[in-house]
This record gives sequence, C-alpha cells and structure tokens, in this order.
Amino acid sequence: MVQRKICIFRNGTQVSMKTQKILKCKLESNGFSVHTKFCEDAELIVCIGGDGAFLQTVHELNFPHIPIIGINTGHLGFFQEIQPNQLDDFILNYKQGKYSIQLLSTVKATTTIDGKEVVHRGLNEIIIRGDMSYSIHLNISIGGSFIERFSGDGILVATPAGSTAYNYSLGGSIVDPRLNLLQLTPIAPMNTTAYRSFTSSILLPTDSSLGIEPEYTKNHGLQILVDGTQYSYGDIEHISIGVSTKEVKLLRFETYDFWSKVKSKFL
Repeated sequence: MVQRKICIFRNGTQVSMKTQKILKCKLESNGFSVHTKFCEDAELIVCIGGDGAFLQTVHELNFPHIPIIGINTGHLGFFQEIQPNQLDDFILNYKQGKYSIQLLSTVKATTTIDGKEVVHRGLNEIIIRGDMSYSIHLNISIGGSFIERFSGDGILVATPAGSTAYNYSLGGSIVDPRLNLLQLTPIAPMNTTAYRSFTSSILLPTDSSLGIEPEYTKNHGLQILVDGTQYSYGDIEHISIGVSTKEVKLLRFETYDFWSKVKSKFL
C-alpha cells in the first residue's frame, strides 16, 4: 500500500519546532508519510508559522500546485487555518474530506530593463517605490490608456488575499477573496497645485493591465517589493502588472468564514 505523503515546512521559532514534532508523530500514527523536503507527489503541504513563513514557503516552492494549509504559531495568522491545539481535529477532518480548496490569485510584474524582461510574482502584493526613500514620478496607464502622472512615495498593487495586509494599512479596501480583481493603492501621494495624484485605491478587473513608465530612474533607481522581498533596479523602461496564471490552493475547513476571520483579526 502506497503511503500518503505530506510535507511540513516551518519557521525557526521554538513553538514551531515543537508543533512540527508533535504533528509529525500524529500524522505518522494515522498512516501518513511525513517529509520536511518538498515532494512533487505529496498531497498536502503544511506550513507552521505566521503569515511571513507562509509567504516564504509559497515563494520557495514557486507557487506549488499542491494544496497548502497553515498552522498559526505567529501573530496575525491570516492565511493560517488552524491553531497548534487543534492538530487532532485537523487530521480527523482532513481524513474525512471535510474541507474545500480556496483558490488564491497572484499578481505578476513584468519589468523591462535594457530590452530584457524580468518577471516577479506575488501572492499578497507588488510595490513600486523610490530607492533610498526618494519620491518617485510614475506615468500610469490602465488598459493602454494614460491615467495619471503619479507623484509620491510609491504604489501598491494587491490581490484580494493581500488586501488585508499592507494595503489595509494604507487605507485600501478589504476585498472578499471570492472576488477576482487587483487593487491599486497609492503610498503617500502628492496632491497639490504642482502634483495631482489619486489619493484613494482603484479596483481593476483581471483582464486589465497596469502599465508604468517611471521617470528619473537613472538618477535614483526604483525598488520593486514582492511580498516583502526587495529588488532594486536603475534603468527601468517599463513595468506591466496584471493577474498571473499561477494560483495558490489553500485548504479550508467547513468552519472557515472569511468575514468572521476579518472580525476576529481586526475588530
């Protein structure tokens, strides 16, 4: 009989290491084969930690096709489904098939530098901002139509999953993950007689592309942040941002409700 494989990834905290050890024993006693390295034929990935550990796992595994579930040993734990004291319930519900798969869309930025393209993908958001905290000026178009010359600290493009992260801190809208869209949120926009920029977020359908042509990048450069990871560039010609074809499969149990989680985390 072929054993069902489950991969476990965690961060380095003491509580995460303890939780991994307990979970491994419980899974093996229930007939699962547990691995701490990625297996292409695994049926489930378990991520132990906070939201940061979850995002790191998703990126390290290059947005895997295998469903993922999170165990929260961090702080906010918005992606995480279960707590360390719910391991028995998790295994029982999983074995009985009492769960659903929530598909999370991702965002892709294609950056043109000296005629070559560099692609970045994010689960939460992609941020464009000035290097060394300089203000930036971005010529922004939507669907090929020029919209504005943005001036300020930068812009953030969030997925529905990322709407409750940095986007929310910037005053952006919380978006139900069942909606398929992107949200463009300004970061400290200038809105004076000299500079005119949108001061609220803009919601875009998935078939719209966001075009960005920066000014003065040769003098100061730009930073592109993808789910918290920073990349610096000096000679960007154009940035195109849109919905990526890659999706993340998040395991959710029958008791999961997005708005109940929003209430418990933010109110």
